[in-house]
Amino acid sequence: MTDLVEPPRTRRPAVTSLEVVCGLLVLAIVFQGQLAALLDVPALRTGSTIFVAVCVQAMPFLVFGVLVSGLIAAFVPPSALRAALPRNQSAAVPVAGFAGLALPGCECASVPVSRRLIQQGVAPAAALTFLLAAPAVNPVVLVSTAVAFPAEPRMVLARFLGSLLTACAMGWLWVRLGKSEWLAEWALRRLECHDSGGSRWTVFTESARHDLVEAGGFLVLGGLTSAAFNVLVPASWMESLGGQLLLGVLVMAVLAVVLALCSEADAFVVASMPGLPLTAKLVFLVVGPAVDVKLIALQSGAFGRRFAARFAPTTFVVAIGSACAAGALLLGGA
Repeated sequence: MTDLVEPPRTRRPAVTSLEVVCGLLVLAIVFQGQLAALLDVPALRTGSTIFVAVCVQAMPFLVFGVLVSGLIAAFVPPSALRAALPRNQSAAVPVAGFAGLALPGCECASVPVSRRLIQQGVAPAAALTFLLAAPAVNPVVLVSTAVAFPAEPRMVLARFLGSLLTACAMGWLWVRLGKSEWLAEWALRRLECHDSGGSRWTVFTESARHDLVEAGGFLVLGGLTSAAFNVLVPASWMESLGGQLLLGVLVMAVLAVVLALCSEADAFVVASMPGLPLTAKLVFLVVGPAVDVKLIALQSGAFGRRFAARFAPTTFVVAIGSACAAGALLLGGA
């Protein structure tokens, strides 16, 4: 009796994301008239404009950050990074804070660089201090603040002091209270794959490609949140904050988190808001580069949700306190 041989099963062709995108494009072309009529709503036009503006504004700095991250992974040995900072973590925190002057980028650029520093053996307290300081105290941001506030030169120094104090305070808090298990496992594990074999340029390209794809998705998520807020919140609400310092501080802090503006452009936005106290505007400038929806999303992708759930709320409170202290010292609480 001969054994029955089961005929080979025909494998169905797998549908990839490329086919899905092509199908959606074809449908959009075929039904472009109906889609244009459906989407021709003022609120949708405003939201889409804000979403594109946030992403386009931040993308160059994000690309710059992942390129710096790739260069660190490929060409900078871990021993050189560790030797550049004091061994004592508390002493390394202010050094890392002032090192933020050397990276002219926004928060999108600092996140991948900070993760790379941790993967290269730099103490998390120093790397996180750099993460908060780089987008807020670099020369580009300070110059843009001076241009946005030509009649208030004290605002530049107040922003520098408030942002540096926020970064160093969070670094010292991590030294005292931070735990390495709060950081996601992949944030430390992936470096081993990059170090094993291959040329340095291969390490550079693979590291930059991975970080760009990963961080880009969270950037889009932050842009969508910012667009939704701008569409749903009436502009008349902002006009009621004039002359109310405490309410203005709280509202501007929340607004900085939700709007997710780039640190190179936020000074021009807040300077155009009439009637607000200077300290409330300073809170906006200090809180925004330290914690916003875009940055929270990027931190979740780079370090894990457990980290972001602890780090972001603490940074929010510390940034408000630091900004108010700098405002009371340099702006007279105005």
